[in-house]
Amino acid sequence: MLSHDTIATSQCPCHHKEELNPGTKQSVSMATRTQQLARPKPNHLRCPDRRSVYWLDKMPQDRTESTTRIELTSRWSNIAQSKNFYNQVMISPIWEVSQWALRAVPSERLCSLAQPRRPVADWQPSRPFPAPLSRGAQTAVASKRICQLAQPKRRQVQVGPNSRFKPRPLTQTAAKTSARIALLATPKRNHPKYEEERSAYWTVSRAAQSCTASYRIMELSCPKYEKLLFDDYNPYVVSHAALSACPSARVKELSLPLPRKCISKEFSDK
Repeated sequence: MLSHDTIATSQCPCHHKEELNPGTKQSVSMATRTQQLARPKPNHLRCPDRRSVYWLDKMPQDRTESTTRIELTSRWSNIAQSKNFYNQVMISPIWEVSQWALRAVPSERLCSLAQPRRPVADWQPSRPFPAPLSRGAQTAVASKRICQLAQPKRRQVQVGPNSRFKPRPLTQTAAKTSARIALLATPKRNHPKYEEERSAYWTVSRAAQSCTASYRIMELSCPKYEKLLFDDYNPYVVSHAALSACPSARVKELSLPLPRKCISKEFSDK
């Protein structure tokens, strides 16, 4: 299908001049491109109810039936059918054997496969438990070394469940600490003027009970009252004392910027 732009380009005399006169090809092409861009864009909203994905020159007729009619093949209709499951119930696991199976004669290969596997030549069956003792083991007499090894090891009892104390071997003798280690092991004593923690409950003295608080103490004991905006409070008002204050030489020195951050006038002019 040819568009309007293609038909207009084929009928335009400038298009034929391009082929005849190649020298003016650039100027003619620019004029054709300008005319093409000057045309208004087509209004695609003339057919707002477009019922197909393809562009139609005319509106389709109203249909009461479905727009697309599908015809199923025999294969599709067969696949669409529900599957019939095997509903036969087995009454008993024992069933009759056919006469052909009773008269069948197995081959040599089947007979060889039906034989159970033989164990390895060095295989021995499991030993019975408890194993019977021989007459020599029953009449044997243990030596002193065997009696010594048969005794359980003596282990020291741990102090706590998470203690890291390791048992000391029997051959190790008890170690003796030196005087320096004994001196370092003694805990430090408290200072003579050290006072222990005060109990949470203590008696109030009679002087504290009969004293009278001053005006300053009463003023400090009152909670702070936050002035809100609707109470005619302006946080940006500067007091008269701050307006009439004179800064000291140290304050003026601290208010100046750092020398390394100041740019000289000669450098800025350049």
